Amino acid sequence: MEEVRLSPLRQISVKSSLSGRSTPRGSPRVHSSGRTPRRGGGGGGGGGAVQWFRSSRLVYWLLLITLWTYLGFYVQSRWAHDNENKVEFLRFGGKLRKDVVHVDVAKSKGMGSVANDTSDALVSVTTGKDDAGVNKRTDVSLSKKDDVASRRSLSSRRKTRKASRTSRGKQKVTKAVESKALEDEQDPQLPMTNATYGNLLGPFGSLEDKVLEWSPHRRSGTCDRKSDFKRLVWSRRFVLVFHELSMTGAPISMMELASELLSCGATVSAVVLSRRGGLMQELTRRRIKVVEDKGELSFKTAMKADLIIAGSAVCTSWIDQYMNHHPAGGSQIAWWIMENRREYFDRAKPVLDRVKMLIFLSESQSKQWLTWCEEEHIRVRSQPVIVPLSVNDELAFVAGIPSSLNTPTLSPEKMREKRQTLRESVRTELGLTDADMLVMSLSSINPGKGQLLLLESVTLALSEREQEAQRNHKGTVRKEKVNPSKKHRLRGSSRQVQSVPLTLGNAAGRQKQELKLLLGSVGSKSNKVEYVKEMLSFLSSNGNLSKSVIWTPATTRVASLYSAADVYVTNSQGVGETFGRVTIEAMAYGLAVVGTDAGGTKEIVEHNVTGLLHPMGRLGNKDLAHSLLFLLRNKDARLQMGIQGRKKVEKMYMKQHMYKRFVDVLVKCMRP
Repeated sequence: MEEVRLSPLRQISVKSSLSGRSTPRGSPRVHSSGRTPRRGGGGGGGGGAVQWFRSSRLVYWLLLITLWTYLGFYVQSRWAHDNENKVEFLRFGGKLRKDVVHVDVAKSKGMGSVANDTSDALVSVTTGKDDAGVNKRTDVSLSKKDDVASRRSLSSRRKTRKASRTSRGKQKVTKAVESKALEDEQDPQLPMTNATYGNLLGPFGSLEDKVLEWSPHRRSGTCDRKSDFKRLVWSRRFVLVFHELSMTGAPISMMELASELLSCGATVSAVVLSRRGGLMQELTRRRIKVVEDKGELSFKTAMKADLIIAGSAVCTSWIDQYMNHHPAGGSQIAWWIMENRREYFDRAKPVLDRVKMLIFLSESQSKQWLTWCEEEHIRVRSQPVIVPLSVNDELAFVAGIPSSLNTPTLSPEKMREKRQTLRESVRTELGLTDADMLVMSLSSINPGKGQLLLLESVTLALSEREQEAQRNHKGTVRKEKVNPSKKHRLRGSSRQVQSVPLTLGNAAGRQKQELKLLLGSVGSKSNKVEYVKEMLSFLSSNGNLSKSVIWTPATTRVASLYSAADVYVTNSQGVGETFGRVTIEAMAYGLAVVGTDAGGTKEIVEHNVTGLLHPMGRLGNKDLAHSLLFLLRNKDARLQMGIQGRKKVEKMYMKQHMYKRFVDVLVKCMRP
């Protein structure tokens, strides 16, 4: 029988598998099936796969690297998150492995006793046999000086964390004291109760969330990714200067600008000059970083920015200090001035000619400030830009206007249906019927907003309405002689009719129609306490009027209030409203607007088209009262004005219109 010899091909195959080459250099090419000869003719498929794996060094090393990386991440994760056993590297699944060295490190409860307890290296090895005398067990309790050093480092880190926590705790206490001081700014004689205001209702944020099945907390980025605004601000740094954090137009507009910049990929830091107000929590929710210091730290942050936007004339002091600290800093500043009174100009005039650009809200405001500059011989560095405010996405979304927050399930048509449901729910909470007309005015309560004059006008309107109702009632009484037996019944009937609340008109079966006034914003830090007291005194002296007035607290959740209202009144005095953010918001919700014939209101409201205008001061009280009565009597005219106002807002005052104008500011002011 012929002797079977190991072929050279088999030797070559084994050799090549170890070297990582398929065939040795200079050898003839052999078919792949011949590289790994079969043993006995079976298992060729599995053997070929194993041989291929052994011959592929790249796969082998990739697998080892993956396992090693996973192991490293696991150990690092346990070290970072397992506070109780940070130095037990050999723990897996929460159990100690008994077949390897067990590192037993004594834990120290006191921060100063860690080094003392582990200053010496103790090694104790115990060897023993079990009952069968076969297996051996070695328990090693090991503590090295390296562990001492690591735990000293850990101790120092813990001390540092403790110190930082203590510092933060002190800061929180300080902030709490400051917050308490701000709360004390509101007169303690004016607690936010019905005993003070008579009828205080709201806010209705929870009801709004329940009905709409959506809340601003669910909002995501609203940036238009294809806009020039996004292209210009992407990866840029901005510093926004807030003069305060009250729930008024300027701070809210700056907050929404910061949110838009963040959603478009910019880095935003907020410098807050006064923390008076309630927007800090909202800034935190929107992840807007607030610089802790309004001095040196804010100046260093501003120097690194591509553009600084100051949001009020009250920011004058910070701008002046910053330019003294950094003389070339004026070229970084775009000053968005939102006030239109002479005292604000006098405060701002020392630095008006030093900033890069002035931004105004309306043409009338721009003309007024430029006139004052000419009178004071101030020459600004560049032509001012007009950037009017806009209706934000959240309010437009609830109003049923197409916005970036719409989804297939929350289309504008669907939101209009939900808004009608919200209107009915809020009016029920306010105690209103469908026939009642709710007149609303939301702003800080001070003489410049003219709320007391509004109360006087409502008193005139109610008085005239009562007289009209009495005249109509007298016209329905037939002047005929009656016998003495019926006289008593007629008088009783007359007394009964007069005891019923008066209605507008005398049509049979007509639903009672009341005029109600909703005033905000109670509790705002911008309110003038003495002025509020004067209004409350006026109400107490007019008992019938107090039954028609509803108060509501200051809030940023105003969609429910706009949905419930029928008419909005802006009665700003002096030179009028600078622009009137609330005016365009009310128009977006289809409300007829009654306003003073001055300032930005005159530019927004078209008389007899989108609303009604009246003169300022007490001379305008009678015209304001007549306007309210006209809208009360003519529901169709009121609704038509609301429709026209909504169309104007959609055409001119949406978010895309505002940021399109902001592009001009960015191009002219921002660093290249």
